[in-house]
Amino acid sequence: MPFDLAQLLADRHGEAFDLHGRYLNPQLARVLTTLGFDRNYVRAEGSYLIDDQGRRVLDFLSGFGVFALGRNHPVIKDALHQALDADLPNLAQLDCALLPGLLAEQLVRRSPGEISRVVFTNSGAESVEVAMKFARSATGRNRILYCDHAYHGLTLGALSLNGGQEFRRGFGSLLAGCDPVAFGDAGDLERALARRDVAALIVEPIQGKGVYMAPASYWHEVQALCRKYGTMLVIDEIQTGMGRTGRFFCHEHWGLEPDLVTLSKALSGGYVPVGAVLMTEEVMASVFSSMDRAVVHSSTFSRNQLAMVAGLATLQVMDDEDTVAGAGRRGDQLMAALAPLVEKYELLHEVRGMGLMIGLQFGPPAGGSGRRRFQVLEKTRKGFFSQLVVVPLFQRHGILTQVAADNVNIIKLIPPLNIGDREIDAFVAALDDVLSDASRSAGLLLEVGSSMARNALRRGRSSTRPSPSSRARVP
Repeated sequence: MPFDLAQLLADRHGEAFDLHGRYLNPQLARVLTTLGFDRNYVRAEGSYLIDDQGRRVLDFLSGFGVFALGRNHPVIKDALHQALDADLPNLAQLDCALLPGLLAEQLVRRSPGEISRVVFTNSGAESVEVAMKFARSATGRNRILYCDHAYHGLTLGALSLNGGQEFRRGFGSLLAGCDPVAFGDAGDLERALARRDVAALIVEPIQGKGVYMAPASYWHEVQALCRKYGTMLVIDEIQTGMGRTGRFFCHEHWGLEPDLVTLSKALSGGYVPVGAVLMTEEVMASVFSSMDRAVVHSSTFSRNQLAMVAGLATLQVMDDEDTVAGAGRRGDQLMAALAPLVEKYELLHEVRGMGLMIGLQFGPPAGGSGRRRFQVLEKTRKGFFSQLVVVPLFQRHGILTQVAADNVNIIKLIPPLNIGDREIDAFVAALDDVLSDASRSAGLLLEVGSSMARNALRRGRSSTRPSPSSRARVP
């Protein structure tokens, strides 16, 4: 019997959240249902998700930055069809295939400084793990520094560099020798480096959990201090790279020349998981130092042909469509359109970011009933106000966004890099509408609260009923 994807999707349509609740992560299914995010998406195109009711959702989350070129870009889709039709000799392992070499060549050409080597991975977290491992080899040191509020992934080593305690709790002892320093504080960094036992500082050029930024002067000091004390500078570009901030790498804004750079997310074109670690010859040679050590590091699927094709096609589209420069222009346009809302609403304290990585910082008004309402919300749950914005943006206006981190009133915007006037205008108008309600009364709280209660009850009732497939098995 041939595999029939269309028939499978039709036969099991509507079961997704029940299946996740039964076999995957039931708590995630509960959260999404309670917030009213339990849509049945059936198609996606460009900046939009489309559900089974024909409703279009404007995606300002873009898969946490994966869909830099939007969803189902025709050039990348066609490239993958070509790869499948070519019956490529994939993962021979004892082989040096052409496509990984071509993708590595393209990435090195886009890299500043002494970057000349590439190690491919399957994800951003794996890229961070590789950077830690290779930096230790290159320096002969064990300590790794990371910044407070940092996020580098959730595998054990990457988790050891995570500034969010909510991710670390419950997993026992993490990797030894991983120590935090204050983001934006060069003095704190120098005190940590002065012992000359630090293999690497791993740092995001813009922190994803909160869209926190440091001044240009800090970055110049960071690079100088790492060189002074013999520490590898590792820039995590997993979310900020690939044009997100208007340069191919975010660290180019400050003229940095890191020893290692981590990539993933957008390199995939939104199709095939892929990551990369870019590094200097010195770092690479410290690991693969002889023929006997030719395989001391490897990853089974890291150089798979479909991932390489997706990466090559993504880079070609970015060149052909001038995506990187376009992201800078669209980011400036969106920031300029949002700026009047800071003046209009006391609740919106700041709009910050670079290119199309933007943070909306909310906070209490100066006084009056609005300030009291905000303080009541904060006592209920710290950072709750930002959720009161995210939910109606989705429910009323069909716009998908995210709270930037736990316990903060910050919404992060990471839309596709090829959004246009229509998407920018729609988002600004929707935010204006939601903040207008939030500023006037407690109606927004009542709207979201009642919606969440209805959603929880609705899902609770549906979860007690057997799924269509289980009903079919009843004799």
